[in-house]
Amino acid sequence: MSFIEILKLVFPLFLIIALLYGVLLFVKKYQFKGSKISSDNLKILTTMMLMPKKYLSVVKVNNKVLILGVSEQNITLLKEMDSEEFNLNNENQLSDNQNFLDVFKKMIKQ
Repeated sequence: MSFIEILKLVFPLFLIIALLYGVLLFVKKYQFKGSKISSDNLKILTTMMLMPKKYLSVVKVNNKVLILGVSEQNITLLKEMDSEEFNLNNENQLSDNQNFLDVFKKMIKQ
């Protein structure tokens, strides 16, 4: 194989790599950034994995606390309460002898 034949094989490869790199830079520059939400207005307090791809999340939005069931297909609102109702005091926090299920049951009963 001569140098010209090797160049004919390698040049298209480098051209494709350069083209892909250019597309990557273009997408990074012009991608949709979305609106930013202040961290004071939206906080994920805790998330617990129940099963693979199924979670239970406690989210604070403004002055509301939402308990959400999250799966691969959808998000379900399980309970909504005021942030005053949802005090993270000593009885609602996990201790060594409490588990997440006990705390969750207390929150649902409130």
